[in-house]
Amino acid sequence: MGRARPVGRRWFLSTVGRGAVGVALLGVAACSDDGSAGEAGGGTTPGGDGGGTGEQSGGTSGGSPGTLAWSRVDLGFVSAYVLVRGNEAAVVDTGVGGSADEIGAVLDEAGPGWAGVRHVVLTHKHPDHAGSISDVLAEATRAKGYVGTADLSEVDASRPLTGLDDGAVVFGLQVVGTPGHTAGHIAVFEPETRLLVAGDALNNEDSLAGSNPQFTEDETAANASVRKLAALRPRTILVGHGDPVRSSTAAQLQQLAASLS
Repeated sequence: MGRARPVGRRWFLSTVGRGAVGVALLGVAACSDDGSAGEAGGGTTPGGDGGGTGEQSGGTSGGSPGTLAWSRVDLGFVSAYVLVRGNEAAVVDTGVGGSADEIGAVLDEAGPGWAGVRHVVLTHKHPDHAGSISDVLAEATRAKGYVGTADLSEVDASRPLTGLDDGAVVFGLQVVGTPGHTAGHIAVFEPETRLLVAGDALNNEDSLAGSNPQFTEDETAANASVRKLAALRPRTILVGHGDPVRSSTAAQLQQLAASLS
């Protein structure tokens, strides 16, 4: 699949629109000026083209059937994530339109491939996270799709999605309601590994920060969501924008939460 010219998040959201997810997005490629492809088991490598293989937790589908492993799908200015237990997988976020091939490549590398995907979870409605939902569901024919209930009516998918609220459990992941960035924003948390997939409730583009105010519907609610996530004391944070946080994670998040009014 060919790539369009590199785009950044600000251009993409301002041009396409925050809530518009549908056919118009399918030709937009997932790349950016500063994209990078991650290395397995380590940090990202600057200078990549943003796509293909992703940074991993180190576990694969060949590990203990109950152990959760993760892989990052680095799409340039945004990331999706593949979570694997045994031979089954969940995809969290789908990137902009045209990102399904990159997600599929990481699924193949992680082990399950498209056939193993049982769940596709959107953290929120914005087109840089939900833009490939229809393409992903077309490939993951055995998967069920989800998004936060308050965002449900604003995501156009090829088949019906299920709304999720705080406290739901999907694939052994606790759904954490994190409104603010959007009304229906959700994160997912795995208690055993203390893995948090935060979507845009957090970002790590320069340093760990809360929801980007430029794209946030309710900053007061977004700050409250950061404090809520800090109480989970995660060991690893996977963010929509920026690199995963894997060192002094809980302390960094608590410091951030304390700094927000």
